[in-house]
Amino acid sequence: MKFKTIGEAFNHYRTATLEEIEKRAGEIKGSIETDAEADIIALNIELSGLKQAKENLLSKEPSPAPGQRSAFNPITGGDIKTNLSQEAAEGDVFASQEYRSAFFKSLLGQKLTENENKAFTRAMEIVEAEKRADAFNTVTSAAAVLPTATLNEVIKKARTMGGLISACRNFNIPTKISVPVGTPSNKASWHTEGAAVESETNTVASVSFSGYEILKVFSISAAAKKMSITAFEAYIVEELKNTVLECIADAIVNGTGEAQGTGILEGITWTPDVNHFTFHKTNGLKYADCVKIVAALKRGYANGAKWAMNNSTLYTLFYGLVDTTGRPIFITDPKAENIGKILGFEVIVDDNLANEVILFGNFNYMGYNIPEGVIIEVSRESSFKSGLIDYRAMAVADCKPIVEEAFIKLTRATV
Repeated sequence: MKFKTIGEAFNHYRTATLEEIEKRAGEIKGSIETDAEADIIALNIELSGLKQAKENLLSKEPSPAPGQRSAFNPITGGDIKTNLSQEAAEGDVFASQEYRSAFFKSLLGQKLTENENKAFTRAMEIVEAEKRADAFNTVTSAAAVLPTATLNEVIKKARTMGGLISACRNFNIPTKISVPVGTPSNKASWHTEGAAVESETNTVASVSFSGYEILKVFSISAAAKKMSITAFEAYIVEELKNTVLECIADAIVNGTGEAQGTGILEGITWTPDVNHFTFHKTNGLKYADCVKIVAALKRGYANGAKWAMNNSTLYTLFYGLVDTTGRPIFITDPKAENIGKILGFEVIVDDNLANEVILFGNFNYMGYNIPEGVIIEVSRESSFKSGLIDYRAMAVADCKPIVEEAFIKLTRATV
């Protein structure tokens, strides 16, 4: 049964028992995890109705003892009861300061306070209940999910490190779930009173990400146990940015789609004189070649379009190139907020691109997905002889082009 509104779903389950509500929530979880064609919008409406029905049912029961919280998870259909402080018990425990502190203390081997221990225990219960570790089938039971604030800091730093990852769309959705993504549509038109209006069928692209593992092991001295939490977190953020996120950044460009994400170069069918153009092998790049590239981009994608190339290509081919009036087409940014612009479009420098491979398009239609965040494990035995502590970071991620027509490629002719 599909419900059009949350109220309709609530009214349907208002008289249901606790067991019936939890059973239905479990069925929805199964549909989300296994059915790629599942109607996510309808299921979310039903889950919200189930949650309200659950809360309504529990409101009629005696309140739990002070400090004890019973949290219903509509995805897993289970209760999680813990004795926690107010901060860690409210909302997402992975976003709480107590879990954040407990997470880094556990990696450093430092002693946790009572509230930190409770927050960490509750987080591990949620990991098990939601089966977060299913995608990480090689991790141990001691593996912990990176705190929300720390993961956000990693993503933020990745967006400031330059390259295409800073311009692509970041998703955080379950794998194998098809998500609709809107494409540019026709504008509204003036209407003559009383005249019939023809309906327009909008083209909606969809994206479904797979899950591929990214692994990185890094070691630091056992003396790290003496580091402050703030200093150690900064170190972890930098390591993850330089490893996990740079791995994704490279896949966004060059990924083959075989046991890794699909990059823009491999994931798009490049057709000569349609979305793939070349400039003269001997005479090199000319102003007319650049104008042709901009003109080839389909209507609607120019708003937000950018050029992408490596640093060598930018300064070898474009620096000094002039239009028909002798004005340079590459204008540097005097405020240093970005690299500059070519023909009015922002330039992105990404050294994962090969020399003389130039992309032009709207990179909002290239996406990457990290559905489970990052899981980190610590081992004090693997480097026992060297006195080091090993940390293993693991993420499940994917990337792929969403709309092929949003991109144009330019390369040097081979003949």
